[in-house]
Amino acid sequence: MSISSIKSLLASYSPVSDRDSSDMEKDFARPLREGSDVELADGLSAARLRKQDADKKSFRIVDGRTVSDAIIGLSDGLTVPFALTAGLSALGDTRVVVFGGMAELIAGAISMGLGGYLGAKSEEESYRATLKDTKEQILIDPASVVDTIADIFTPYDLPEELVSQLTMHMASSPELPSFLMNFHHTLEEPAASRALVCALTIAMGYFIGGFIPLLPYFFVGPHGAFVALQWSIAVMAFALFLFGYTKTCFVSGWRGAQNIRRGVIGGFQMVLVGGVAAGSAMALVKAFQVLAHSGPGGPDDHNREHP
Repeated sequence: MSISSIKSLLASYSPVSDRDSSDMEKDFARPLREGSDVELADGLSAARLRKQDADKKSFRIVDGRTVSDAIIGLSDGLTVPFALTAGLSALGDTRVVVFGGMAELIAGAISMGLGGYLGAKSEEESYRATLKDTKEQILIDPASVVDTIADIFTPYDLPEELVSQLTMHMASSPELPSFLMNFHHTLEEPAASRALVCALTIAMGYFIGGFIPLLPYFFVGPHGAFVALQWSIAVMAFALFLFGYTKTCFVSGWRGAQNIRRGVIGGFQMVLVGGVAAGSAMALVKAFQVLAHSGPGGPDDHNREHP
């Protein structure tokens, strides 16, 4: 088996940025050996360039993490504010629904955005800490690093001679920290703007998703909350179904009867979740109203005292 046959194995290789690995260049830079090592280095370089080009093209089309953040924000925004506005509608006052809904939307969007920001920052700090530990292990215990490299190639059923060549080459390569981060720790370096983009995406997704059930209340009178609730339920049922269908098909695919069936099932599942959330909220508000009217000092108690 030639060295070029392992190019597909290393196709997912993405190096650590220059700012992280520059301080390791002087510690690990050694001249490449002749023959197979040179061929291997050419293969790795070509695979890395192809991977970088593919990453740039795919990033221009869609970023998987951004899509995931948008789904998180929209999913919460389409259920939690909808349940709140549906529950407040039991009070019969449109202004209470609008003010309470807007307050929840703003507070929820800020909270979700901050949560996404802190989560992305923690991910970035975890990556840097792991990279630091990896570099220290390379300097302090190179023998264990050689065993780790060999273990990475073992599952791929490569010839022992080829594994030995790969191990020896990577052990002396300046790209060793990047190799271990990608193939041993399986961690991808977060982008510098990851935390900010994550926060804005989740917050905007939450606000947009939560504003949908609030729209009908802007077009009715002060006491038309129940009418607006009916329109809100219809709009949200459609929005939840569309969101569930789109989310499912984005993962499984858009074409084919099986993918369409999965999308329909995912849409009805989202409608069911939103319906249960809204029904629970309305039931709780109704229960609180009953307790308020029947408790001490309530209207019922006042009527009993003054027949």
